[in-house]
Amino acid sequence: MRDGKLVATGQTRARVYRLAAIQEAARSYPRAGLREDVVWNEVFAPIVADLPQSVRDIWHYGVTEMVNNAIDHSGSEQVHVGIQRNALDADGWVADDGEGIFLKIQRAFNLYDPRESILELAKGKLTTDPAKHTGEGIFFTSRAFDVFDIRSGRLHFMHDGHPPDVLFERPQDAPGTLVLMRLANDSARILNDIFAEFAAPDEFRFDRTVVPVKLAQYEGEKLVSRSQAKRLYNRFERFRHVVLDFDGVSEIGQAFADELFRVFKNTHPTVVLVPTNMTEAVARMVRRIEADIEASAPNGG
Repeated sequence: MRDGKLVATGQTRARVYRLAAIQEAARSYPRAGLREDVVWNEVFAPIVADLPQSVRDIWHYGVTEMVNNAIDHSGSEQVHVGIQRNALDADGWVADDGEGIFLKIQRAFNLYDPRESILELAKGKLTTDPAKHTGEGIFFTSRAFDVFDIRSGRLHFMHDGHPPDVLFERPQDAPGTLVLMRLANDSARILNDIFAEFAAPDEFRFDRTVVPVKLAQYEGEKLVSRSQAKRLYNRFERFRHVVLDFDGVSEIGQAFADELFRVFKNTHPTVVLVPTNMTEAVARMVRRIEADIEASAPNGG
């Protein structure tokens, strides 16, 4: 277009229009001795300098958290960063050439499959270096941005709210880790409000999480076994309030439901489990377990 806001790629019917970049920057840094505040000031801050303070706050938080993760965890020789801004939003990325985040978590926590790493990341409070990190950076960054992607190995984890979390299998293995972040230039989101959403009332501690149950369900599986429920509720005891988002789960088995809603609750009575977005089949199974619990209680309830 003449105003430069749209650019076209491809020919005739395959032509695709997209918003043109109006500002962009990219750079690679040696990881040894790197500081995340230097990366922020040299690459990202100038591109978002004229945006609202609340938007700059989100970019500052997300960029410094992701760069710090790459510095402390990747083992890569270099850290690659960049940002591209158009008339509506900006896309930023942080990449490294290390082992890969999902494989590193799998190895550190002795998980069966790297896909379990994504489930654990989605819960929050996960870190391979508790002396230096709280395990909150990826959790809150994923919720602060409009779109948040992590791509590593054959796995691609996306959080964009529609639906909240999606796991893709990639056709080819890719080394290292790539984190992508997108945020509208006029976003009304406030970073402190996001922190408060996952804290207990009148407290500042990260005590509440939302867990996408479908991340415990691999392709071709149904959630029917106790082992799947145990995989799901691993580390739930670190929270007081766990929202179980059943979006994308059509049904669950009796053993899975019993392990989650009776066995876990009996051994962790201070953890509140709140199921949401249930199909009628899922809700029916949850009600069945609740009825069994009530019937087995002293004096029938």
